[in-house]
Amino acid sequence: MAKLDFTTFVLSVSSAVYMGLGKGSQAGELNLELARQNIDLLNLLLEKTKGNLSPEEERLLSQLLFECRMSFVEASKT
Repeated sequence: MAKLDFTTFVLSVSSAVYMGLGKGSQAGELNLELARQNIDLLNLLLEKTKGNLSPEEERLLSQLLFECRMSFVEASKT
């Protein structure tokens, strides 16, 4: 099994957001609470790792957080 790194971890959390939004390869029921909790976790990671990430890691985390938030807003409208 491959070693878990920061990028893999962040992608895993963002995948959990999309599962909560009923999207992805294992699409299911809408669970906004699960999605919100994982978005909050991504935000916490961004805040707590500020200044300690490589530029690529910070860009990835910021972009995923933005995309997850926008998807959450869309899903909340339905």
